[in-house]
Amino acid sequence: MNSAMVAVFTPTYNRAYKLSDLYASLLRQTSKDFMWLVVDDGSTDDTRQLVQSYIDEGKISIRYIYRENGGKQRAHNTALEHCNEELFFTVDSDDYLVDTAIEKVISAWDEWRDEPGIAGIVALKGKNGSEPLNRRFPKEIKTTKVYDLYNRHHFIGDAEMIYRTAILKEYPYEIAEGENFIAESYAFLKIDDAYDLAVLDSVVMVCEYLSDGYTRSTRKVARENPRGYMKVKKLYLERATNVRDRFESCTLYLVGAYFAHEFWRAMRGISNPLLALTSGFVAVVLANTVFNE
Repeated sequence: MNSAMVAVFTPTYNRAYKLSDLYASLLRQTSKDFMWLVVDDGSTDDTRQLVQSYIDEGKISIRYIYRENGGKQRAHNTALEHCNEELFFTVDSDDYLVDTAIEKVISAWDEWRDEPGIAGIVALKGKNGSEPLNRRFPKEIKTTKVYDLYNRHHFIGDAEMIYRTAILKEYPYEIAEGENFIAESYAFLKIDDAYDLAVLDSVVMVCEYLSDGYTRSTRKVARENPRGYMKVKKLYLERATNVRDRFESCTLYLVGAYFAHEFWRAMRGISNPLLALTSGFVAVVLANTVFNE
């Protein structure tokens, strides 16, 4: 059997109560050229039985993988080990696709897939099927890097990165021992060094952020996964092109170092003494106030 064009990857942990919305949106897709790749990250609810019931219905292609709990990015790495589809489209369990999402992605990809410097597509997340979470992409850009999208083109809002599976396999997430999370931007920024993304100025996904999700707990994630947080902020620091961005990235890098008990080592590794001193002072204040709430 030939692989589908798109793998819709859903990492899930005890979210059986939300999966039906996503499944319903997959059934409504105007293009069926996709496979739903569900990685169950050690759920103790009825996720396994629910997904099996979807498989038994036989309405769409589904691949279910169970693994011991290790966090979203380890689930991502596991998914890539079991994926041969050309494009890798991450859709969390609390999100769902607009009815034309797969069709739009494939149509856009047909224009760019023969360009070796294009790693994938960046599209919009929305409040609904037509309204983006914040802004639309700047009209003048046809391709971009993730870092440039936010720091050069000043895009505000959430975007969905859909990558070539083969490229993502070259950039697995490196999660520190004892931690369960590292931000998705860790892979995005590394891929930026070699590739661009094609811009699709259409909403493909509707997002709902639940209180138990990562989006509302960034500071808690930083406290509990400080080495991963440091890795990401160091990448931002290395790419910063102005004083403000360098200061912000350095400060947050040192916040992570503070929680990782590596503060003084990290301070010594910063080549600019003034930046280290000023960022270090602010980092300690933040770590003991807003990051500790």
